[in-house]
Amino acid sequence: MAAKEKTGNAFVETIKTVVYALLIAGIFRTLFFQPFWIPSGSMKETLLIGDFLFVNKMAYGYSYASCPSVMVPQIGIEIDAKDICGVFDGDNNRLFGGDPERGDVVVFRHPVSGRDYIKRLIGLPGDKIQVKDGVLNINGEPVGLQDAGLFEEAMAPQGPQALRPRCENGPVGVGGNCVKSRQIETLPNGVEHVILNIGDQQSDHTGVYSVPEGNYFFMGDNRDNSADSRLAQQAGGVGFVPYENLIGRADRIVFSSAGSSMLYFWTWRSNRFFKAVR
Repeated sequence: MAAKEKTGNAFVETIKTVVYALLIAGIFRTLFFQPFWIPSGSMKETLLIGDFLFVNKMAYGYSYASCPSVMVPQIGIEIDAKDICGVFDGDNNRLFGGDPERGDVVVFRHPVSGRDYIKRLIGLPGDKIQVKDGVLNINGEPVGLQDAGLFEEAMAPQGPQALRPRCENGPVGVGGNCVKSRQIETLPNGVEHVILNIGDQQSDHTGVYSVPEGNYFFMGDNRDNSADSRLAQQAGGVGFVPYENLIGRADRIVFSSAGSSMLYFWTWRSNRFFKAVR
């Protein structure tokens, strides 16, 4: 009997250790830092497909969106943040709330789908935002723009979804050089960042968006390849994002892989490890 009891006790201790580890990991992810893998090219060149970063959840305080969502539909796991913390949804407030700043790169919860998105904060509550002939205007004034050469990348499948980049230099065959115009954009508060251009399209000519109180306006740095606040939520865009939907600020890239799997070490981008997000 002693051997069986010892085996049983060891099994119970193992289960307890696993449960404690999961609880600690859940608390850490909820309160401090959430891992985020960049799945698309909407934030190039600031963020590339395959960049892995931790989102600072302390930057803006906490809301229902701070609770982690676990979405693995392949094995039937779909636990939404609202399933855990939905009781705190609806008041558009935050605990220990802090105000985001224009130019922050923010992970937020999509107001309709609930999926996590990452974009740059462009419009604050009360702002009037418009894009005229491809130039961002904030409260009636165009932002500063400076030509900064070209952004070049190989035409090849990128990331686990094997996405192919869009190019300004027309259709490019596999292995060819995909080019986009590159500019430095300066926001009214002095934040500078790179934006990319692919061509003239509808999102380069918009009406005026008046950002409601308690909401924010986001855009991708890869301006012609981003579903963001310029497009209404019902049309597949982001629209205005409520304060309570903010998850955290992206501060630093921890790891980056150009391949379809992070295990393919020969595709790692070592020059992006621990790179600050600007």
